[in-house]
Amino acid sequence: MSTEARGPGLSVQAARDLIVQAVRVQSLSGQEAELAGQLSRWMTDHGFRAHIDEAGNAVGERGEGPLTVALLGHMDTVPGDLPVVVDEQEVLHGRGSVDAKGPLCAFMAAVAGLEEEALAAARFVVIGATEEEAPSSRGARHIRTVLRPDHVLIGEPSGWAGLTLGYKGRLVAHVQLIKDNFHTAGEGTSAADDLTEAWFQVRGWAAARGEEASVFGAVQATVQAMEASSDGVRQVARATFGFRLPPAIPPETAEQELRALLSSFSGLEVSFTGHETAVRHPKDNALTRAMRVAIRAQGGTPVFKVKTGTSDMNVVAAHWPVPTLAYGPGDSALDHTPEERLDLREYDRSVAVLRDALTRLALGSAPSRPEEAAPWNR
Repeated sequence: MSTEARGPGLSVQAARDLIVQAVRVQSLSGQEAELAGQLSRWMTDHGFRAHIDEAGNAVGERGEGPLTVALLGHMDTVPGDLPVVVDEQEVLHGRGSVDAKGPLCAFMAAVAGLEEEALAAARFVVIGATEEEAPSSRGARHIRTVLRPDHVLIGEPSGWAGLTLGYKGRLVAHVQLIKDNFHTAGEGTSAADDLTEAWFQVRGWAAARGEEASVFGAVQATVQAMEASSDGVRQVARATFGFRLPPAIPPETAEQELRALLSSFSGLEVSFTGHETAVRHPKDNALTRAMRVAIRAQGGTPVFKVKTGTSDMNVVAAHWPVPTLAYGPGDSALDHTPEERLDLREYDRSVAVLRDALTRLALGSAPSRPEEAAPWNR
C-alpha cells in the first residue's frame, strides 16, 4: 500500500508509527497513564480536542456536526513482556498489538484523516479506555455516563473485513467448602471431593441450559482455579468457576439457578462477581451499511461475527441503545498469547475502511437498503 497521505496531514507511515509507539509503552490494567499521555498528545498534534478524563481515559474529538460517533477502544493489556519488533514481513510483534492497541490506533488514524466535509456533518469521539482487561471496566463505565452517541464502534480485533455484532455475557462464581478433618483411611469424602462433585453438577447444569449445536447460544463453564488445604482440624477447598452466558440467560438468572443447585452441599459458600449481560446488535442499519460498503471498496467480503468472550460492548450496550459494532485489525485467536502480532498491511486496510465508512456515515451516503449493496456473508 502507498505511503502517500491518506488524509490531511496523515500518511500510512504516520499511522504505522502511532501503533508501533503505542505497543512499545507497557500499559497493564490500572497502569495506563503513560500511554494515555502519549495518545492524548498525538491526538492534539493531529487536530483533535484531546484530554485525559477522571477515569484516566484518553479522549479526543474532531468535528462539529450534529451526529455523534463514539469510537471506544482500550489502552490496557494483560501481562506479558513480549519483545516489540516489526519483522521483514511488516508484522508488528508485541503485547497489545492485537488486543487492542491496533484497533484503537486504527480509530485514531482514521479520524485524524477525515476531511472537512465529514467533520462538518458529525462529531467523532475516540476514547482510549482504561481497565477493560480488569473486572472494573473503569473507563467504559465512566464514559457511558457522560457521552450520548448516535453510533458506536468498539475497538476489538475482528479482522479487517470482519464486523462483530455481539459478545456473550459473563459470570464468575467463587466457591468455598469447609468441613471437619477426618482420617483418609476411614469412610467419607474430603472437602475437595465434595467441591469436585459440586463442579460436576454445575457442569451438568451448563450443558442442559445451553442451546444445542450453538457456541454462541451455549453456556460455557470452566474451572479457573481450585485449591485445597487442611490445618488438621478443618479442610477447606476453594474454586473459581467461570461462565460465558448466551443472550437468553442473564447473569442474574444464572446466579439464582446456581445458588439453588449448590445449596444441597453442606458447608459450601458461594459469591458471584463479573455480572455482564450478553449483547447482540442488529445486522442492518446505517453503521453496518457504511462499514460493509467500505470493506468492499478495499476488495474484501464483509463477514459478520459474534464472539464468545466479553468486551466493553457489554458494558455500554444498555446505556447506549444505538447501532453498534466491534471492529479492528488483527486475529483475536492471538489475544493474550505469547504469539501476539499484527500484520501492518491489515492495519493499513482497517484505517482505510474506517475512514471511508465514517465519511459515508457522516454524509449519509451508504445504501439505504441491504439489497442495494452487494451480497455479504451471514
